[in-house]
Amino acid sequence: MMFVYTHLEDYIRDLFTSIGVNKPKQLDPRIIAPRLGFTLIYVPCDSVSYDNIICLDSRLSVERQWEEFCHELGHVSSHSGNQTKTHFLFREYQEWKANNFALQACVPTFMLNQIQLPLNEEIAINEIQLLFNVDYDFAKKRLNHYLNNHFFDGYSLPERSNYIGLR
Repeated sequence: MMFVYTHLEDYIRDLFTSIGVNKPKQLDPRIIAPRLGFTLIYVPCDSVSYDNIICLDSRLSVERQWEEFCHELGHVSSHSGNQTKTHFLFREYQEWKANNFALQACVPTFMLNQIQLPLNEEIAINEIQLLFNVDYDFAKKRLNHYLNNHFFDGYSLPERSNYIGLR
């Protein structure tokens, strides 16, 4: 089977490899932000980004900070202007796009393809959680997204755990 990347997966692969981020242990806001020219600030308030500054909520776990960083990176990578001044439906669209970006950037497909996932879905979720430093729910959502996008035609979902290590 030939593996085909989506445009977003290609973009994230190219973005990360252009700054020398090729392994899961390098997926860290403190490594990525300065290499991309962003100032990273940890403050006890909701995460936000503006221009080349990304503020992360210092009250969050390291896993949630990584997830929030990728969400904010999604905003600065593809959105411009003041989001508070846009129509609420457009804001929802931008949030959806940033959430999707975060899902892909926190656990990049090009890195996920380099590991052999266990056949057991629960163990695979735990492995993604530990390897990519994301929380359980995020790892589960990302695994399902990955499998649905790359290995299923919509009819095979009940048997998807049989395909988890397929490459």
